[in-house]
Amino acid sequence: MPVEPMPDPITKASDSPPGLLAFVDFKWLMAGEGHRIDLDRLQQEPVYARACLALAAGSASATLRQAAQRLALTPNAGASNRQARP
Repeated sequence: MPVEPMPDPITKASDSPPGLLAFVDFKWLMAGEGHRIDLDRLQQEPVYARACLALAAGSASATLRQAAQRLALTPNAGASNRQARP
């Protein structure tokens, strides 16, 4: 019986959209620059999320800018839980 190779966790992680870890990474990278981030608001409030991502985009830290770009592609970043209007 042939043995299937184990999936590469690095490749596997990069193929999937960022999840909670991306939000936590972003929070701590922002904290390193003196900005407190509320993860609940970041995931629920589109205006707050855009403001945080814009602030990170102007950072001198390439790592923070990249984290913001990854987060911007995340469906939960600023996702609204509002009801649809008629």
